[in-house]
Amino acid sequence: MHELGVVFTVLDKIEEVGKENELTSVKTVVLEIGEVSAIIEDYLSDCWKWAAAKRELTKEAELKIETIPAVTYCEDCKNTYPTVEFGKTCPHCSSEHTYLLQGNEFKIKEIEAY
Repeated sequence: MHELGVVFTVLDKIEEVGKENELTSVKTVVLEIGEVSAIIEDYLSDCWKWAAAKRELTKEAELKIETIPAVTYCEDCKNTYPTVEFGKTCPHCSSEHTYLLQGNEFKIKEIEAY
């Protein structure tokens, strides 16, 4: 389960931002997670609840997750399509000359604090 390591990394970054901005408490953290990022949201949420509660700055912080849909681009027909539904093969022209445009990201989108 790499979700715990991800949560520790996010919490470390939040503490860094907290020190830079003299924050006393974080209310909400919004993460953007790609649909094919290999992060399991339920595991991430469980790890967040446990780890965030152990740090003074984030002990009451709520985690919100926004999913970024996976989109693939076809180099042959120049179309895009939903990755999860069709995989590597383009549904428009059956080409396999494709690559992922988005959907593998993991970003801290927003930190609401006071």
